[in-house]
Amino acid sequence: MATVDKKHQIIIDAQAFGEGQEHHTLKPVSETVQQRYKKLGIADDIYQTGAIVTADTGFANEANMKYLHEQQINGYIPDNRFRSRDPKFADQKDKYGKRHQNLPDKGWKDTLAASEFQFDPVTLVCVCPSGQTLTYRGQREALNGKIRVHFEGRLLQCRHCPKKHQCMQNPASADHRNGSGRQVSFTIENKRLPNYTDWMKHRVDSEQDKEIYSHRISVVEPVFGNIGTNKRLNRFSLRGKKKVQGQWQLYCLVHNIEKLANYGQLAA
Repeated sequence: MATVDKKHQIIIDAQAFGEGQEHHTLKPVSETVQQRYKKLGIADDIYQTGAIVTADTGFANEANMKYLHEQQINGYIPDNRFRSRDPKFADQKDKYGKRHQNLPDKGWKDTLAASEFQFDPVTLVCVCPSGQTLTYRGQREALNGKIRVHFEGRLLQCRHCPKKHQCMQNPASADHRNGSGRQVSFTIENKRLPNYTDWMKHRVDSEQDKEIYSHRISVVEPVFGNIGTNKRLNRFSLRGKKKVQGQWQLYCLVHNIEKLANYGQLAA
């Protein structure tokens, strides 16, 4: 496993866990990275300085989502069905040859979709694309039997919002005394309480957060490609966790030396 810095593709942490599953490694790796930045005097808590953490679907489980939420780490970990909810992949087939069925919300084609709003189903808080917290209006059962959580923007929020013409179907209603702000609702599971996985789903489904997560592949994959293809580390030649870790870290060290050398040339 390797943790990579986006700006220069420097590997800031490299560990070999020697297990097939990797979801349980998120917390120890995150803590190691935090301790390293603190030891270097860069930040006491790197995750509270605006740092963004992205990881692939192998790390998606309830425990990891809860950890990110409780530690207030700005992390993005999609579940293995997040592409099936994305209209951009509507014409693509899954591994079983079935097409994803993704249709836009009826009646809201010309306005900002609900997915553009940051919804936290754990705390029942909704933040609009302009950064305003909407008013919680309760929960109601829809015709299909599912529970919808409803929010509404305050008049003063929507009236002076620069995005109201994009966000509201009838922007003029915000200018009337008896008008209403933008209303939005989200489906939650009615057979259980909302969990931290629901929170992450709403994060990775918004257009803004999809853009953030999309950077992961251009940050991490070239590093693995360099080590695996250019340096030909397609398998470990040693046995035992300690030796494998040493070999992995040596390759990562060589990668970092090359990056530092090239960056130094560019800076000069």
